[in-house]
Amino acid sequence: MYINELSKKTGVTTHTIRYYENLGLLSGVVDESVKTNKYKLYDEHHIERIEIIKEAQEAGLTLSEIKVMLEKWYSGTFNQDDQLAFFDAKILEIDNKIEQLKQMKNRLLEVKQSILKGECE
Repeated sequence: MYINELSKKTGVTTHTIRYYENLGLLSGVVDESVKTNKYKLYDEHHIERIEIIKEAQEAGLTLSEIKVMLEKWYSGTFNQDDQLAFFDAKILEIDNKIEQLKQMKNRLLEVKQSILKGECE
């Protein structure tokens, strides 16, 4: 299938698919039968990769983290210990962000209370 069909099947724009290709997250195969343009072909494997990318983004992974994960997974070098370490590091990062957000919220609540007491004018 060509990029337009891949886009329709995955719900990802052609621009985003090309962006993923530029980042090395996936790559189509050049259709050698077409001489006028460098059309690329995609298959079910590409649909699967895009679905993995979308799910990983929803879980908070960056595209660079997703690239590392995909490379290790598809090369067969992502053993269970590495997988656990990878996701534990991301969970720790998220826990740290949650703590920072809680501190920011508390500071804003303090400022709000100061305003209500008339201390900020």
